[in-house]
Amino acid sequence: MNSLPKKKTISVEGKTVEYVTSGNGSPVIVLINGAGGPIDGWHRVFSELEKLSAVFAYNRASIGNSSKPTEPQTGGMLVETLRASLLGAGLVPPFVLVGHSLGGLIANLFARTYPTEIAGVVFLDATAPEDIAAMAAHESRLQKVLKQLLDRVFGKDIFGETTHVQQTVSLIEQAPAFPDIPIIVVSGGKPAMSWLTPAPALAARTEHQRRLSRLSPRGKQIVAEM
Repeated sequence: MNSLPKKKTISVEGKTVEYVTSGNGSPVIVLINGAGGPIDGWHRVFSELEKLSAVFAYNRASIGNSSKPTEPQTGGMLVETLRASLLGAGLVPPFVLVGHSLGGLIANLFARTYPTEIAGVVFLDATAPEDIAAMAAHESRLQKVLKQLLDRVFGKDIFGETTHVQQTVSLIEQAPAFPDIPIIVVSGGKPAMSWLTPAPALAARTEHQRRLSRLSPRGKQIVAEM
């Protein structure tokens, strides 16, 4: 089993951010987890990536040893925290952002906000801005029941990034156009939890993956069937 480098922490505006970094070279490969995903989720690819260049992965608020949030984790906050963490860890642009699931929204907004710092973006089975409205519109009764049950058991995270995901989408819509940089969209041919997701929602997400690849004239989509 592949292992990660030793985890470190850094203080960003009084908050602790846990991260790992290894390798050398430029551009820096920045791994952005999905919602609730820990650094450890990258263990299968980290050692291969560090052979190519410097690599950075981190835990967002409430994950691992990163601080719990004390304010809404909107897209703007997430982008600024990531950028400050990179600079605080001694890593300088340009960056290649690799965003998985909800991490795709962060990568999307980061590239629009700081286009001169980004060499390219990989959307790894990533959430597209249009997914949020589509998933809500086609939400099944079972999905609604499960969501209500989870909120009752664990309570609603008033500061959590998923709670404020619609505001993050709004920030992307209001941001400048996506820069003319290379994009690779890696889409899962067999979506996770497809048995729970209504067919219209799956169809919409398939189209949204294609749209992600068209954000830049240098975009390309790869469908991973396995």
